[in-house]
Amino acid sequence: MIFVADTSVHEMPTSEELADIAVQTARVVKNFGFTPRVAMLASSTFGFPRSERSERIVEAVHILDRRGVDFEYDGEIAVDVALDPDKLALYPFARLTDTANVLIMPAIHSASISTRLLSEMSGISVLGPLLIGLEKPVQIAPLGAKMSEIYNAAVIAAL
Repeated sequence: MIFVADTSVHEMPTSEELADIAVQTARVVKNFGFTPRVAMLASSTFGFPRSERSERIVEAVHILDRRGVDFEYDGEIAVDVALDPDKLALYPFARLTDTANVLIMPAIHSASISTRLLSEMSGISVLGPLLIGLEKPVQIAPLGAKMSEIYNAAVIAAL
């Protein structure tokens, strides 16, 4: 199971927002009974190639460091490195003890494209988006959702 955030709210999250998204998503992952391993995704991996957009990701990691969170995280990291144990092993200094199961996207367009691409190409089930951090549980049923998708959304919102 892979959790992808943020697919619906922040167009281009700041470093602080990325850190908040990671914390909130890790909490949800724990509620689902998984141990979160968070990858703060970028087009670069640990500074190669460095871009001005990856600076937000690097700063978000520093923010998580200062907060002393209780879950594994690393970044800036490319998705193939985050999900492939052989590629991850090429970076012995990486903080993740295993491949990531939480992908924090750098912007809403990358999250939207990624989840839709996965759904279309692999036939996987995509549950969500989940709106978290609100006072009451909320779930969005996508346009054209099948009955099974609406049922799954209701179950998840109830959790």
